[in-house]
Amino acid sequence: MRCAAITKAQERCKAEATHGSYCWNHAPEMAEARKQRARKAGRAGGNGRLSGLSETAEAKRWIRDLVAKMIKGEVDRGVATAAFMGFNVLARYIELERKIVEQEMILERLEALEDVQEEGSGMGASWGA
Repeated sequence: MRCAAITKAQERCKAEATHGSYCWNHAPEMAEARKQRARKAGRAGGNGRLSGLSETAEAKRWIRDLVAKMIKGEVDRGVATAAFMGFNVLARYIELERKIVEQEMILERLEALEDVQEEGSGMGASWGA
């Protein structure tokens, strides 16, 4: 049996009715579950962003401290240069990690949208149709 809901395009939903007369995407009793799924998709990767910021802040503190010590003559220039090379590598890896987390977040959100599309419009329906 087909879902009884009428879409924004004023057409009957093409999905299979799985919750009484409605599909998962239109069943009133599933509204909270849909909201939670949307919130989860929106938050995906959030903790990774916070840890990246703390690592960046920590690296900046170390760099400032090292520059100050080098200027005062408390740290050898060769040692400081080697440390800055290490900071450069660290910065590249922080950026790489940020890109990976961002890509994973986008993929999770896309998968959630595809799930909703399948449940709400039936298999084989295209976006915007």
